[in-house]
Amino acid sequence: MEQSRSHSREVWLECFDALRHRLSPGFDLGSILHLHWKPRLPEHRFTGSRRNWRTDDSLVRRRRQLSPKPFVFGRFCGVRPPLAADKFCVQSPNRERQRRAAPAMATFGDHPPLPEELEELLADETVSTVFLKAECPPRVKAGHISKLTLKELDADVWDKPALAGLADELSMLIEQHDARSDCFVEMDREGCKILQIGDLRITCAWPPFSDAWEITVVRPVAHLKISDYDLQDELIRRLSDHHRGVFVVGKPGSGKTTFAQAIAGYLDEDIGAMVKTMEAPRDLQVPQRVTQYAPLEGDLEKTAEVIFLVRPDFVIFDEVRRARDFEIFGDVRLAGVGLLGVTHANSALEAIQRLVGKVELGLISQVLDTVIHIEKGKVHEVLELKMVVRAPTGMESDLSRPVIEIKRFPSGELTHEMFAFGSEIAVVPVSGKAGEGGSPAWRMAGEELKREATRLTGISVLHVKFLTDASADIFVDDSAIGAMVGPGGAAIRSLEKDVGGIKLNVKSVTELPRALRKKVERDSWGGGDSDEWRSRSGRQWEHSGGKRKGQGKGGKRGGRGRR
Repeated sequence: MEQSRSHSREVWLECFDALRHRLSPGFDLGSILHLHWKPRLPEHRFTGSRRNWRTDDSLVRRRRQLSPKPFVFGRFCGVRPPLAADKFCVQSPNRERQRRAAPAMATFGDHPPLPEELEELLADETVSTVFLKAECPPRVKAGHISKLTLKELDADVWDKPALAGLADELSMLIEQHDARSDCFVEMDREGCKILQIGDLRITCAWPPFSDAWEITVVRPVAHLKISDYDLQDELIRRLSDHHRGVFVVGKPGSGKTTFAQAIAGYLDEDIGAMVKTMEAPRDLQVPQRVTQYAPLEGDLEKTAEVIFLVRPDFVIFDEVRRARDFEIFGDVRLAGVGLLGVTHANSALEAIQRLVGKVELGLISQVLDTVIHIEKGKVHEVLELKMVVRAPTGMESDLSRPVIEIKRFPSGELTHEMFAFGSEIAVVPVSGKAGEGGSPAWRMAGEELKREATRLTGISVLHVKFLTDASADIFVDDSAIGAMVGPGGAAIRSLEKDVGGIKLNVKSVTELPRALRKKVERDSWGGGDSDEWRSRSGRQWEHSGGKRKGQGKGGKRGGRGRR
């Protein structure tokens, strides 16, 4: 509607009258400086005509003037004449008296007054879900998230007309509170309707979709911050790097969505990242600055196209379920956007396996590098993924190929390997800890090889890890790598011949997982100071006096770098 001075005095008086009814008693209309009109669509937001304008949603900077010459009527400045009284937002000089036309999206514990029968069922604060079905007693799921129980209530049985009437009342409730951004119809299809009313997600189903009328009400019973989870510092730092691909997995009701909300709040408030969400339905309770996107025209792929245009640092992808969802997850992640997906799985490994076939093997570790398994509201397991090129455990070294190592975080314990085997992708469990040589037999052989290599070379070999029956990695201090390899690799070839033809690859001890490296330090030097250990290990080969078999005084060798 174009603004014009031709609007009659009667129209503006009607607007004033409608506004007066919406303001608290005693409010001075003369104190109004600006009037801001908000369109009916709850997800559509405008700014006002001042540099810093607090709308009903957030404090934003003006991008443009809604009207270059606002119509002035007394002490009232109108930006655009409203279409309905419930579209008014006013700004007063006294910020304590500012009013908002709509509260934040899905604020925890806040919803409009519900029908009395439903309010009674939700009176118990531990109730997280209410199940109503025609011709059945009502049931609720209640208790702490670590011990939820399903209870049948001693109440009247609901019949079909009663449930249909309740559904109509809830739909009318949304219409009555259409100014609230957290009251809307998420989905309306034949036989099913999903409503968002404040912090409640309500699913209504009826024939032919379901066998009988049913209404399910789900509400969050906890709103936690990242500090409430008692996470390790290593994991906090890993999540702070918001350019990652993360899966949060768990069973329904395990608390994975609550954890994802905590991460979103942490990235937005503490790290200062620009966070967006992709949801169907939109029920995450995130800070108001975090914009929540639904499927555009019913398609999350179109939503993902828009996501790239709004320049997010991190995206929360709630409910990654279908095969196409995993493909969209991979596309968004490979575009360089940090991504956290929430998906259903019984374990962290199962969530990784769900990517197989949707994402190429060589890209899996780039798409997904961290998997967090939530069980009973707590972090149960964290896995990290890393791709290396080597022979899979138990295979000959000449069968090297890209292998994705799946390790526990932060201990570095290798649990599984993923690699191509023929036309299939194999996910194989690996016994033993990362860097410790795999099977018990290999670990024993590694200890013997470590002693023999130290004796033959006079260089302190700190750790040995067998890769196959005929190949192994040996770990020495950085300063001893050149001496161990020898000119042109002569020294290491001689050592391979002396130990029975085992192929050896010389590596720095710093390449070991941190936990194992500390263990090596303690075992090698009795738990001494780490600086002393580095110094001693670097000079050990120079002062040990050891000589290789068959070498005379010329046993001292120059370094040419690792093999």
